[in-house]
Amino acid sequence: MAYKVTDACVNCGACEGECPVSAISEKNDARWIDPAACIDCGSCASVCPTEAIVAN
Repeated sequence: MAYKVTDACVNCGACEGECPVSAISEKNDARWIDPAACIDCGSCASVCPTEAIVAN
């Protein structure tokens, strides 16, 4: 089950550098997690300052 980014994202980019498989990119002025690449490690969610990343 991949993680997803909610509307609470402020596009700070903190999550992108934490992803070990580079599944996070910018899309429509926010971050987006590719569900096919996400390995469900939760690294991104642990560094999100707005808690905008949740398990899908």
